Amino acid sequence: MKIALLIIGGLFVLFILYTFIMARRMKKTPAEADSDKIKILNDQTFATQIKSGVTLVDFWAPWCMPCKMMIPVLNELAEDDSHNSKIAKLNVDENQKTAAKYSVRSIPTSILFKNGKEIKRFVGVKPAQFFIKQIKSV
Repeated sequence: MKIALLIIGGLFVLFILYTFIMARRMKKTPAEADSDKIKILNDQTFATQIKSGVTLVDFWAPWCMPCKMMIPVLNELAEDDSHNSKIAKLNVDENQKTAAKYSVRSIPTSILFKNGKEIKRFVGVKPAQFFIKQIKSV
């Protein structure tokens, strides 16, 4: 019985250590660069950028790992011109007024706007094909 408890305890300690090491490694991973076609928004430019056409806005923060996972997805969307929409990002840490206005409580949150009005909202990491399908349905 004591040997079984020691083995289980040892495995638990190894699991915690592994989790800690992987978390530190992930935090040190540099983020991929944004595409030049992604519009970077702030509290002052937000309303004018979304007022016409279809715009997908990603609400994110630099410390958020799932937000970093969205970078390649957004880059793919921005480089693909077939969906006739704009792709934009808003840093919620630096632009709290706009994030609060749209009640963004978890990130990443992506909001699809059409002519300045919110049409759909998505929370979490989604693949590019999901967003293309949603954009084309608007």
